[in-house]
Amino acid sequence: MTLALEGLRVVDADTHLTEAHDLWTKRAPAEFADRVPHVVEVDGRPMWYVDGAELGFAGGGGVIDRQGGKGRAAEALFEWTQDQIHLGAFDIEARIGVMDDSGVWAQVCFPNSIGLGGQGISDIVKDPELRLLCLQIYNDAMAEVQADSGRRLLPMPVLPAWDVDAAVAEARRVAALDLRGVNITSDPNDVGGPDLANRAWDPLWEACSELQLPVHFHIGASLTTMTYFGTYPWESQDEDTKLAIGGTLLFIGNARVVTNIILSGMLDRHPHLKMVSVESGVGWIPFILEALDYEMSENAPEQLAALEMLPSEYFKRNLYATFWFEKNNLPALVDAVGADSILFETDFPHPTCLYPKPLDTVAAKMSTLAPEVQRKILGENAQRLYRL
Repeated sequence: MTLALEGLRVVDADTHLTEAHDLWTKRAPAEFADRVPHVVEVDGRPMWYVDGAELGFAGGGGVIDRQGGKGRAAEALFEWTQDQIHLGAFDIEARIGVMDDSGVWAQVCFPNSIGLGGQGISDIVKDPELRLLCLQIYNDAMAEVQADSGRRLLPMPVLPAWDVDAAVAEARRVAALDLRGVNITSDPNDVGGPDLANRAWDPLWEACSELQLPVHFHIGASLTTMTYFGTYPWESQDEDTKLAIGGTLLFIGNARVVTNIILSGMLDRHPHLKMVSVESGVGWIPFILEALDYEMSENAPEQLAALEMLPSEYFKRNLYATFWFEKNNLPALVDAVGADSILFETDFPHPTCLYPKPLDTVAAKMSTLAPEVQRKILGENAQRLYRL
């Protein structure tokens, strides 16, 4: 099976960069050098600390080892250090090599240690000045990565979700740095901000629409979501099975984000706003959209009438989701979600990532799609969204 790749630059819409141990310390003003995130050895384990508080394990941030083998997730995520992880997890030159070997032109990148939506550092750092500084240093470092890679790596900067005005200002600042989207926790109310359905966020949606910055919601990108993650599996399950259960239900967890977005009215007020459900797959989307139409007609008909479109119609206009592992009834699934609303991802170097030959892995199932649809999913949609 071959893919319709001639002349196409493939874009991978979800990968992760492991933060270098000196990412913050080498960029921080002198008076903050010992308060920004830094690594401390604790009982032989490298741990991230920030402002005297433990942030988490300073590990490799993936399951691909230095030799290119794929390890057991329960071990790799919690035991491997940066000396064991593939260089492509954090070294830009090595990452470009992985991309070239994989047939991928560009990758969208998300964080590890600070929380997938920045929620970890937003919660643990209590000093507002330091909290904002930590996020801005991270975003500046990601702008450097994008520039140094010749825009082949597109890291998503994190917004200060505890303050709407600060989030708007940071969105404008990172747009000026040429970054091509923003990443925010799906539950800013966890860290002191209003929930995202609150109209207080309208200035951010207006700014992101104006600046053509798609807003990203990665699975597991909130304190609320990760609290659920720990309770999904029953206690008697073994550790590997617990990870599989948690990973599966995190996909469905983004249905909560999508439904709240659609029913908030924000997409009526900001019809050009683009949002991405990251690492969530696409199979659940048709059911959720159909259920939204039905549930609103049964339980909230007045609110349904106040929307400009049916809930199911907003996804194709405003939203995207990422695809990598699904294979059943793919033509019908793509038609239901919308061929213009699906992005391709590999999730390198995280568990369940497509590695080492992602395009070979998806060739058979994607060959069931028309060539023009293949090209949209593998690159053209992302090229348009990220202005490549």
